[in-house]
Amino acid sequence: MGQNKILITVAVLFFLVSTSVFTVSETERAIKFRLGEVIDSEFEPGLHFKMPFINNVKKFDSRILTLDSKPERFLTAEKKNVIVDSFVKWKIADVKTFYTSVAGDVRQANIRLDQIIKDAFRSEFSKRNIKELVSADRNAIRTALITLASPIAEKLGVEIVDVQVKRIDLPPEVSTSVYRRMEAERERVAREFRSQGKEAAERIRADADKQREIILANAFRDAEVLRGAGDATAADIYAKAYGEDIEFFSFYRSMNAYKKTFRNAGDMLVVEPDSDFFKYFKKQQ
Repeated sequence: MGQNKILITVAVLFFLVSTSVFTVSETERAIKFRLGEVIDSEFEPGLHFKMPFINNVKKFDSRILTLDSKPERFLTAEKKNVIVDSFVKWKIADVKTFYTSVAGDVRQANIRLDQIIKDAFRSEFSKRNIKELVSADRNAIRTALITLASPIAEKLGVEIVDVQVKRIDLPPEVSTSVYRRMEAERERVAREFRSQGKEAAERIRADADKQREIILANAFRDAEVLRGAGDATAADIYAKAYGEDIEFFSFYRSMNAYKKTFRNAGDMLVVEPDSDFFKYFKKQQ
């Protein structure tokens, strides 16, 4: 009997100790209740105590959670629909507020948070046109969305860590008209570039023709100068040669003249018989 009492006492003590102690890890947030009323929510990681049967504890994941929203349509500033695919990173910031606002239900928190983010998207996208949304820095949109959604999310005990836009698409009915406008704009730019290219080509061609004429004129001038200098040199040589032997030079010139005049068999020349042209045909005295 004595041993049984000891075992029972030990079991009771173990039960009381086990129900009086709870631990909180670094990835958890905890709330302690007293008969259903929240009495404490500020627990550091480690070992803590509670009153058996009077206090109970609920724990929640304090790590960053992901809300992957379904693609949603939003209107832009020009009243055009865009389809936005995004996700949200969030975590529990105030566990007491989180419990009282959504009963500590992560699924319920995601539903509420999804609506908050959609409202932020709707507000931000209504200020921008499609071109700005596509070409703008995504960090600027991210910052604006977090700024809009964070104050509302705080009322749920939630901190929004990040909001990212995965992609922005146009509805099929809008894409066709947008692509046509883009094609028309690209074609206009291409025509402008081609026109500028033709204009530049004409300028280059005209300049090349001008340079060609200048080069030809300069070449002709230089050729004439060289030809004149050559003729002068030749005349000087002829004159000197003529001066060396006048009779031979006269004879040589006459032979060349006969050769050119009577090149063909039927060539005829009518001159006076005593003309100087035939002086070398005369009998020398």
